Amino acid sequence: MKTRFVNPSADEIRALLQRIKTIAVVGLSASPSRPSHGVARALQGFGYRIIPVNPTLTEVLGEKAWPSLRELPEPVDLVDVFRQSSHVAGIVDDCIALKLPALWLQDSVIDAAAALRARAAGLTVVMDRCIYRDYLQLIR
Repeated sequence: MKTRFVNPSADEIRALLQRIKTIAVVGLSASPSRPSHGVARALQGFGYRIIPVNPTLTEVLGEKAWPSLRELPEPVDLVDVFRQSSHVAGIVDDCIALKLPALWLQDSVIDAAAALRARAAGLTVVMDRCIYRDYLQLIR
């Protein structure tokens, strides 16, 4: 029987949002009109440190951008993904290799097989949800 991906409970997501401090935002755009930019800016406002991960940028939202997760200069508590679903498997490979603790796949970013693989490797995984909306509902 094939295992189906199920998101953590609201209580587990609340605990995750309270525990994390540093968030790598994969696919963060420099354009203020893009959802990734607005969400990352809001996360900064909530007190999180964001680290942009985008090979086309040098800096965004006052933070130095890094080309990939594997090039980050420090560990992060959460990887928040704003990339097409086709990129998720590779991002999961990086998260597992780097022993990162948690992965958040934003609205419409869906790869159940990769999410299950990340969870099996010990990561907390949230898929197809908006971290900004969940923060407002569960923390504020």
